[in-house]
Amino acid sequence: MNDHEWLAERFEENRSHLRAVAYRMLGSLSEADDAVQEAWLRLSRSGADEVENLGGWLTTVVGRVCLDQLRMRKARREDPLDVHVPEPLVSRPDALDPEHEALLADSVGLALLVVLETLTPVERLAFVLHDMFAVPFDEVAPLVDRTPAAARQLASRARRRVQGAAPAPDTDLARQREVVDAFLAASRGGDFEGLLAVLDPDVVLRADAGGVPDGLSKLVRGARAVVEQALTFSRFAPFARPALVNGTPGLVTAQGGQPLSVLGFTIAHGKIVEINILADLARLSRLDLSILDD
Repeated sequence: MNDHEWLAERFEENRSHLRAVAYRMLGSLSEADDAVQEAWLRLSRSGADEVENLGGWLTTVVGRVCLDQLRMRKARREDPLDVHVPEPLVSRPDALDPEHEALLADSVGLALLVVLETLTPVERLAFVLHDMFAVPFDEVAPLVDRTPAAARQLASRARRRVQGAAPAPDTDLARQREVVDAFLAASRGGDFEGLLAVLDPDVVLRADAGGVPDGLSKLVRGARAVVEQALTFSRFAPFARPALVNGTPGLVTAQGGQPLSVLGFTIAHGKIVEINILADLARLSRLDLSILDD
């Protein structure tokens, strides 16, 4: 085995971990794969002769690549009402795809990714690397051009925001599926009261349709307002099918083989507290939904 082959083998041993880091940083598996590929290019150019901890070195490289991507994204994005739903991981309703299972080892739900989107790029990097992957602050600090103490403050600020905004979901998947099924049945039947019964009074609905100019992207708060919004989309309910969205019960709507939306639900105390809808056709086209084919 030559040096290049040895290096490639070591890199493959870390690929799954690196994809998990990049997905939490970017909220997009396609962009995460690009970041991991960039890390490989940098490793293959520089070699690993003086690297004592290759896994740690690669993690910080991926973190730096993701930080650059987040900064570029922030500079060009003009989301209406700050509505942005990350790209979800969609699996069959009966079991997680093995690849997704590795990425979601820490139960990274869509609601948590949405909250991470509200952080500044440096806050997100500090929080993800330290709190999710136990990277020491003295290794995080150079990536964000801060002292270790300042990097600790970034992570602490991010942690408070995450804890205050990310709802703690129920853990019983069977019960969650019952709630989502009830939501779908009520949507199909145009049942206002049935929808109201499964929603938390303070439920939040976030719909991201991308850059379309007709106002389809929106943020809606409160059960009655969400019910009214859900009923306007009831015509698509017959095309909805169950799926796992970031490891929890959700829905995918498709018509004529064309995906129209992915709905992720956060359920707490038996009620839907958050609905995140990705209806951006450009980003939907990047998702692998073939696993849902019969």
